[in-house]
Amino acid sequence: MLDGEEARVSDGMDTAQDAQRSRMGPVLVIALIAFAVGLGLMAYASRNAPGLFGRAAAPAAAPTVAAAPITPDVATLAMREAALAAQLANLEARAARIDGASAQAESNAGRAEAILITFAARRALDRGVGLGYLEGELRRRFGAAFPREVNGVIRDSRSPVTLEDLREGLNAAAPTLLAQKSDWWAGIGSELRSLVVVHRAGTPSPLPSDRLARARRQLGTGNVETALAEVERLPGAGEAGNWTAAARRYVAARAALDTLESAAITGAATAAASVARAEMAPAG
Repeated sequence: MLDGEEARVSDGMDTAQDAQRSRMGPVLVIALIAFAVGLGLMAYASRNAPGLFGRAAAPAAAPTVAAAPITPDVATLAMREAALAAQLANLEARAARIDGASAQAESNAGRAEAILITFAARRALDRGVGLGYLEGELRRRFGAAFPREVNGVIRDSRSPVTLEDLREGLNAAAPTLLAQKSDWWAGIGSELRSLVVVHRAGTPSPLPSDRLARARRQLGTGNVETALAEVERLPGAGEAGNWTAAARRYVAARAALDTLESAAITGAATAAASVARAEMAPAG
């Protein structure tokens, strides 16, 4: 009895397994077909839309073409070298012109300063005042080339003589300059000579009073040298040594100033000062 029931159960289970197997077969077939279709779609998509499933494929590198060697053109190189040489020569010429202009401007400035210094020194002497800082400027500008003239101007400036001093001194020394010798015989001879004066037409009168008058007129116009020459011919010139010494100092100082002014105007002082500075500059 039991054996028959077991047999029926076994047959039922086999029948169920067989039915299940019959249903699994079409499912597997459909799954395989879907898988194959999916693979085909992926292949198509990857071929027509490469960026859809990953980075785009790198473009194929362009084929490199070897550059042809450049053959230098001798004529072209020569022309370029000539053009560069001309440009360099032009630049050098411009630099030389600029240097020359700078040197000329510096020379003109130095010349102007030297002229102003000499004019200021002359004005100080004419006013009878000391030179002050102008002493150092005179030595710096003119000392190397004109030491004697510079020392003379500075020496006179420390005890200056003016035209007004000379005029007043001449008036004070007039009696001494016109005095005759005390020897009575010489005095008589001088008086007799003064009665009749003979001189060539057009020449100045040799009378002492006329000489003194001419000396005063020359002082009035600033011509001290001519006034001094007239005074030295007067009878009492030997007794008026103070006045003649002062007049000589005045003449010497102005002559030295004239030399310095000429050197300043011509540029000789500036050139000499430049040479002196170059010699004093340390080597190297």
